Amino acid sequence: MEPAPGPTAVPAEPITPDPVREVPDTLLTQSWLDLSFLHWAADPADVAPLLPAATVPDTHDGLTYVGLVAFRMYRVGWFNAPGIPYLGTLPEINVRLYSVDRYGRRGVVFRSLEASRLLPVAIARSAFRLPYMWAGMAIHRDSDSISYTSSRRWPGPRGARSRIAVRIGERIEHPTALEHFLTARWGMHNTFLGRTVYLPNAHPRWPLHRAELLHCEDDLVTAAGLPTPTGPPVSVLYAPGVPVRFGRPTRPGGPPTP
Repeated sequence: MEPAPGPTAVPAEPITPDPVREVPDTLLTQSWLDLSFLHWAADPADVAPLLPAATVPDTHDGLTYVGLVAFRMYRVGWFNAPGIPYLGTLPEINVRLYSVDRYGRRGVVFRSLEASRLLPVAIARSAFRLPYMWAGMAIHRDSDSISYTSSRRWPGPRGARSRIAVRIGERIEHPTALEHFLTARWGMHNTFLGRTVYLPNAHPRWPLHRAELLHCEDDLVTAAGLPTPTGPPVSVLYAPGVPVRFGRPTRPGGPPTP
């Protein structure tokens, strides 16, 4: 395990396909369906300035990664209430980075999250300070291929686009260490009211599939302040989906935030 930064650094938690901690108090429930994961290797020095305070890039064999993840969010619900069928069900494409805090907790950091419903976007931006963007979006499934399209409406840069298509391959019985690193992330780091907070999540083990990239035309990575990816992604994966629970946010190393 690689050490987390800081004067009281502890070893980073293990990378495991199952949740590394309990999530006893459910804040949000949802399902993530028809996911395609595209990843490019990145220099940690390019990523570090884009992360919240008290976190650094999480690395695998000296490299960190930029993820472009497209999927369908299904029935977002508060606490243990039933999920909302319309406003809580929508396409999403996010640009994400990989982080670890000084207490060893690995997570993701979202640089942007495109979503097709304006009201959930406004709530997520105002209540959670998440960089959600309202976009015109669509997902199409045709036999063993799936495509995602998005064009940003608000806020800018207006018209930032992403068009992705993949062909779904066989189920992966034994994912590699890198594939676990990129997908088995049990929390999110975010800046909220000037503080870095950690939002834990839990879900069943990913049912990962190989995937072949058929098309990728994307502006979202550069719109998120990252260098233009060079060459094809180093990893392309697909998953049919999982149900997800989010717990209450915590400060790095501290108790749940009231």
